[in-house]
Amino acid sequence: MSVDGKITTGATDRLDFDRDLPRIPGVREGLRQYYDIEQTTDLWSLNSGRVQEKMGVNQKEMPEKTPVSFVLIDNHHLTEHGVRYFCARSQQFVLVTSNQTHPAFDVASENLHILLQPELDLTGALESLKKEFGCQRITIQSGGTLNELFLREKLLDYIDLVVAPVLVGGKDTSTLIDGRSITSPGGLSGLGVLRLESVRQLEGSYLRLRYKVLF
Repeated sequence: MSVDGKITTGATDRLDFDRDLPRIPGVREGLRQYYDIEQTTDLWSLNSGRVQEKMGVNQKEMPEKTPVSFVLIDNHHLTEHGVRYFCARSQQFVLVTSNQTHPAFDVASENLHILLQPELDLTGALESLKKEFGCQRITIQSGGTLNELFLREKLLDYIDLVVAPVLVGGKDTSTLIDGRSITSPGGLSGLGVLRLESVRQLEGSYLRLRYKVLF
């Protein structure tokens, strides 16, 4: 994220950290450290179809298989090509959707698993991942709206942040946690209270902050 908590460079899907930061002097020089850290995260990774659409998976060439199993929450952002892209990339690919006509239903692949829910149930999805696939740890790498759902439902155990030396601004630009705002004192139970576990100064004025979620 940026120093002011933004996770993208602006309020449109045409702007994106992965595309834009490599072009910005003073930021691009240390950016590789984020991707190096990303390679050390859990062997299960959860993201959203919207984020992956922004990353271009609906047009990218088929990738080589990785050791990672991917979980995507998506109703309408992935095309059939995007689904096949993740089948090629994943050990196991689990799609969580409420869309009964999602393009994934037209794809036949041994490692594709579709978790159809009447409405999004994050707790149920995580329980299914553990019970059906033995998933014990999963890294959430998603947008602010989905991150807010995980926060409010108390499903986060640790927060691992790489802070880029840049200020973005803009009230409509997505942040680490978006979604519903707290509007009354009774909603304070939805806050995430953290305990700092480590601080590391990286090259190029980047920081890595690691927290345990207390409640």
